[in-house]
Amino acid sequence: MTHFSAVANTSKTLTPKTGVLFAFEKEEGFFNAAAKVGKSIWKQIKDEGFLGKEGQSAVAHPPSGLALDRLIALGLGPKKELNLESLRRAGGRLARKAREVRIESAFIEWPRQFKDDQIKAFVEGILLGSYQFNRYKTQLKDAPKGLQKFIFKVPSDLVSFTNRAIQTAESYAEGTILARDLINGAPSDVTPKVLADTAVKLAKGSIQLKLYTKKDLVRMGAGGLLGVNIGSALEPYLIHLHYKPTGKAKKSVAIVGKGITFDSGGLSLKPAASMETMKMDMSGAAAVLGVFSQLAKLKPNVEVHGIIPTTENMPGGRAYKPGDVLKAINGKTMEVLNTDAEGRLVLSDGLSYAVQQKVDEIIDLATLTGACVVALGSLISGALSNDPKLLDRVKKATDTEGERIWELPLVKEYREDIKSKVADIKNIGGGREAGTIIGGLFLQEFVGDTPWVHLDIAGPAYLEREYPGIPYLTYGGTGLMVRSLLTLLKTS
Repeated sequence: MTHFSAVANTSKTLTPKTGVLFAFEKEEGFFNAAAKVGKSIWKQIKDEGFLGKEGQSAVAHPPSGLALDRLIALGLGPKKELNLESLRRAGGRLARKAREVRIESAFIEWPRQFKDDQIKAFVEGILLGSYQFNRYKTQLKDAPKGLQKFIFKVPSDLVSFTNRAIQTAESYAEGTILARDLINGAPSDVTPKVLADTAVKLAKGSIQLKLYTKKDLVRMGAGGLLGVNIGSALEPYLIHLHYKPTGKAKKSVAIVGKGITFDSGGLSLKPAASMETMKMDMSGAAAVLGVFSQLAKLKPNVEVHGIIPTTENMPGGRAYKPGDVLKAINGKTMEVLNTDAEGRLVLSDGLSYAVQQKVDEIIDLATLTGACVVALGSLISGALSNDPKLLDRVKKATDTEGERIWELPLVKEYREDIKSKVADIKNIGGGREAGTIIGGLFLQEFVGDTPWVHLDIAGPAYLEREYPGIPYLTYGGTGLMVRSLLTLLKTS
């Protein structure tokens, strides 16, 4: 992980030999470089097509007399359109460019007018853009390391301020990277027990853990989780992490993450190609663990419950079958018509358990429906809620962190589609329409009157291709919603 620090502009601390420059589109030169240097460099790279547009980067050689080897120029787009996401993406581009040209250390003279949240966004971009998942690769001896050291040169009165912003960004990135590593691990390596063991490691100080095993789940009546698990040779768990701040908490929030560590579809078997990425079906659970890995550092004044129902969904000889009826912790019965609609079944227990904790708000995260990917693609999550005020706060947090969501309505007339002739509800609707909304309506049955937001992260939780315009996102697990949830909790 890159080591960041802030030093005063007047500091004699040894500075890296590579400098970073910012440029706005349609404004000649760089606004964080000396005029003479900036003019010389600008002419050099303008001739190569660099105009300060967002997404552009260029490497230049400084004029003689400067104690620098190279300069990296980053375009931020039009000045009036500058936002946190522009800087986050610029940080990602810097990370990619540094790896490409084998630069391991760099510095930037940070403009005074850029605030702490902008420093944080830029650092997040560098750290997340530097991420590589190499656990299973054997030929790494000559691979470029990327940025290992980055220094902010700022006015002396901003050194402490800048270092605090850097520390916050590092926490956000560390939590996201933990989630990415869990998602990207092979499904036989990242099992329900591994998620449980990760929770055990996090449980210290202000964080406590209750870990429910199969025997406990039988006693609790967790029929949704047990039903999905029965075809797997691996034990299920219900993980309950609990963070309590010092002093009186403003409120209590439950974050519930779907933890299907591999989804074969069960007896309603998926096509082989559709199983290739199903190690990512625990992305909601990974996000919960990523959040909890940072709560003790960030110390939000909110009580937080992290709840993860986790199992595999496998077609073993004893696997649950279409036609089976399961009973959730809250006593509601569910007719199973498709065993590949298992996420809502395990979440029925996770949400019911969250309600039992008497929390003020519930947010669940789940790679729930392929319909959401069809509707919104790979970069936007669906959001459904019974409480507009809570949804608005979630939306503000996701906007801040560049993790886009789009509200879908809980159309009450569609509730008819999940009525069952033999149980309280059934786990799929009657056809191909409104699949994401039907999933949300099913989950709503288990939250009662508690303010609740459901985030269907099926698209952006795992990317099967990279998007050059968003260079801090890499192929595979994205660690989606860790940063947004941390922002939500900090601002609650």
